[in-house]
Amino acid sequence: MSIKRYGAEGSTGTGGQHLPFSHAAGADGWLYVSGQTPMLDGEVVEGSVVEQSQLAIDNCLKIMRNAGYDREHVVHLTVILTDARYFQSFNKVFKENFGDHPPARICSVCDLVVDCKVEVGVICYKKPE
Repeated sequence: MSIKRYGAEGSTGTGGQHLPFSHAAGADGWLYVSGQTPMLDGEVVEGSVVEQSQLAIDNCLKIMRNAGYDREHVVHLTVILTDARYFQSFNKVFKENFGDHPPARICSVCDLVVDCKVEVGVICYKKPE
C-alpha cells in the first residue's frame, strides 16, 4: 500500500502563516481531506453560518476533485461548529449538498483555531482502478 498526499507543500493560512500539512491523503481507494474552513486565499470569508458552511464544503470538494473524487464518494463528514445554535442552519446546507445520499457524520461544538463559525473534514472512498 502506498499513500498519496495532495497539497503536501501546504498552503497559506490567516496572516500568511504556512500550514504544514497535506490538503488530503489517500490510500487503497480511501481519501482523507483535512478540515476546511471558509477561507479563500488564506483569509476567512465573513458571512452567516450558511455562507461559511457552503464555502467550507466547497473547499473540501475542490480538494476531492483534484484527487479524482466527487460528492458521491463521501462516506463521512466531521463537522465542528463554534455555536450549537448553528446546527439547524448547517443541516440545511448539508441537505442541499448531499440530499438523497447523505454520508455518515459527526457534528460537535468547540472553539476553532481560526476565527470562523465552521470547519468541515471529509472521508471518501471509491474502488481503486
